[in-house]
Amino acid sequence: QVQLVESGGGLVRPGGSLRLSCAVSGLSFRAYAMGWYRQAPGKSRELVARIATGSGPTYAESVKDRFTISRDNAKNMVALQMTNLKPEDTAVYFCYAQWANEYWGPGTQVTVSS
Repeated sequence: QVQLVESGGGLVRPGGSLRLSCAVSGLSFRAYAMGWYRQAPGKSRELVARIATGSGPTYAESVKDRFTISRDNAKNMVALQMTNLKPEDTAVYFCYAQWANEYWGPGTQVTVSS
């Protein structure tokens, strides 16, 4: 059974930082591209960052230079370090895995507010 479990969300003030983690089990982690999407209230889900084994990361323009995605193939984990957070970053963040199939985590809420 494939499981993706996010952690690390919460409430943070503008300009603050958060680190999201996603623990993955039940699939050949190294073969999968991993990434983070987010969905704000009333908006479509959008890609935030993506990383495949042996490839450089890609980012949405809105988060470049503020967010960093990384993966640990030995621990089957992917992380998203978020800095200089803005109110518009408020959303539910979803971890996903993509290769032969596509899998999603349940999401974790990130709220940026003073």
